[in-house]
Amino acid sequence: MQKTSSTLSQRLRRIGRGVLFALSPFALIACGFYAHMLWTTNFHPVIAGEVYRSSQPSPATIAEFQKQYGIKTIINLRGENNGRTWYDNEIAQAKELNINHIDFKMSASRELTREQAAQLVQIMRDAPKPLLIHCQAGADRTGLASALYLAAIAKAGEAVSERQMSIIYGHLPLSFTDAYAMDRTFEKLEPWLGLSSS
Repeated sequence: MQKTSSTLSQRLRRIGRGVLFALSPFALIACGFYAHMLWTTNFHPVIAGEVYRSSQPSPATIAEFQKQYGIKTIINLRGENNGRTWYDNEIAQAKELNINHIDFKMSASRELTREQAAQLVQIMRDAPKPLLIHCQAGADRTGLASALYLAAIAKAGEAVSERQMSIIYGHLPLSFTDAYAMDRTFEKLEPWLGLSSS
């Protein structure tokens, strides 16, 4: 019995090492892609001349975005973070450049309620354009906000709106990930948005 247990334990360890070895390239690619999004700002137009999306912008990036795209409003989906360097720098740069700055706190791992979504849509509707929407990586929260803008404000339709939550922007629409809360939110809001629930 002792020998069987030891043999089984050794086999399980070998299988575990094999699984780790097989998954390591995927983990390296995923980590590299995430780092790439942060370093390159993950910047994309949602509607050119009206709404843009990115990862956390530096002060220099904010100045460049304003110069190149005329950004008038920044919507920060990470919420108020007084005392954090990235936040204080963002606030200071927005003030210096006369850019409106709006905080809206949301989490990539928690679904938005309909009331929260309505509040975000109203903020985006009322904000002076062009706007820049961002979170940390510009993938999950920013993807949902961009999809809501397209569906609720631009009336772009379901397929076009949902494309904002895709691997192209770094969002993994996989049900076992925490960030799948963004996909569930959009699906639950489809009737409210006037879209057919799929």
